[in-house]
Amino acid sequence: MKPALQLKLSQHLALTPQLQQSIKLLQLSTVEMQQEIERYLLENPMLERDEEFGGESYSAAQQFDSPSRADGEHEAPGAERVDGESYAEREPEAPVSPSEVDDDRWSSDAGTFTGAGRDEDDDSDAQDIHAGSVSLRDHLGWQLGMTQLSERDRALVRFLIEALDDDGYLSASLPELLETLPPEYEIELDELEIALRHIQNFDPTGIGARNPRECLVLQLKARPDNSVRALALSIVDEHLDLLAARDFAKIRRLTGCDDAALKAANALITSLNPRPGADFAQAEARYITPDVIVKKLKGKWTAYINPDAYPRLRVNRLYAEILAKQRRGNGNLSGQLQEARWLIKNIQQRFDTILRVTQAIVDRQRQFFEHGEVAMRPLVLREIADLLGLHESTVSRVTSQKYMATPRGIFELKYFFGSHVATDTGGACSATAIRALIKQLVGAEDGKKPLSDSQLSEILGQQGIVVARRTVAKYRESLNIPPVNLRKTL
Repeated sequence: MKPALQLKLSQHLALTPQLQQSIKLLQLSTVEMQQEIERYLLENPMLERDEEFGGESYSAAQQFDSPSRADGEHEAPGAERVDGESYAEREPEAPVSPSEVDDDRWSSDAGTFTGAGRDEDDDSDAQDIHAGSVSLRDHLGWQLGMTQLSERDRALVRFLIEALDDDGYLSASLPELLETLPPEYEIELDELEIALRHIQNFDPTGIGARNPRECLVLQLKARPDNSVRALALSIVDEHLDLLAARDFAKIRRLTGCDDAALKAANALITSLNPRPGADFAQAEARYITPDVIVKKLKGKWTAYINPDAYPRLRVNRLYAEILAKQRRGNGNLSGQLQEARWLIKNIQQRFDTILRVTQAIVDRQRQFFEHGEVAMRPLVLREIADLLGLHESTVSRVTSQKYMATPRGIFELKYFFGSHVATDTGGACSATAIRALIKQLVGAEDGKKPLSDSQLSEILGQQGIVVARRTVAKYRESLNIPPVNLRKTL
């Protein structure tokens, strides 16, 4: 076949590096974006944080703080800035975050307190140390150090302490734990049982239990002996399943007690802690920096970018001027300079888009900000996308892991979108509003005659909201509201 040249025209969509970076930044959360910026700062010498000029720096935050400032005014020397519009009036400074304080620690191995910076001559009581800075095992280890046990018994108690879970339960059986010990130590099962009794005498009461029943029994035995405690012990030991099912009539029949005695015993049991070790759990704090702040200004709910969430970046003008003076540009530095400019522009575009979407959400959900969840209106991504001329996937990226701070709390932007239910008048009611109504109805119900899912459905129907019983049950479960039999009180 004879070779020949052909000219062919075609269309295709190509994502430029700048567009790819813009899409990537848009879908990142504020924390992830800060991490990405740190990576760029390490890799690109043309990019730096703008923290000069008398302690102030150019960033979008300055635009928000001073809407009337002319472009170029107060520009930091050696910086290249991106022009943009101001978004809101000057807001008061954010409160100073609390400083970190070094916590004292307990040493379970030595059985003593080894706080950093703690003087040996300090006569302060160890009980004054804040319990939140101590783990459960450290707390039990400190108590173990105060006991008069032999080294062998101490070792066994410490072994069982390490086997406790975060709630303070011994989930593994003693025979199973015995099999994990070296045979040459010749440890008997009775020794482990004695060691477990030592743990169960420690604080908090109920620690070292093997099941919830034993945990409650240990706590009841530590209470003063009276008729109420005796009845509570009988119920926990023999009828705990009936108590969990709120079958009070059967409990009264089996125990022969009256309503007053059962009510007192039930109050005593509910005052116990079924998870004694949970108070010592080291909960991981999750910090959220809201991207936008919503306030009512001059009678209108207005959104503006949170200055603390906007990174202060600039192009290093010194490197840029050196590069411009070179007759032959350095290809690598030129690419890094362009990348730095793209990043600054894409960050500003990211927040521009977030602000537009947020303001559109606020305009449509203004009744929520006035009256709360019961006034939430149905809203879908397409409605915002059509209004702003954006693609629905873009709105989805903007609302994912982006947060707004409002007088009613901090909410993810996706919170304001949801399904809807038809009403008798032909309109629609937001699922969030229905859940809020269910929560209100359950909160105001008579504990002796709680509302069933069917009754909740009927009440909502009387208000013009057509909701099936199964839908009510689904919404109730999403609110962590127990079923009607578990909400019944004496």
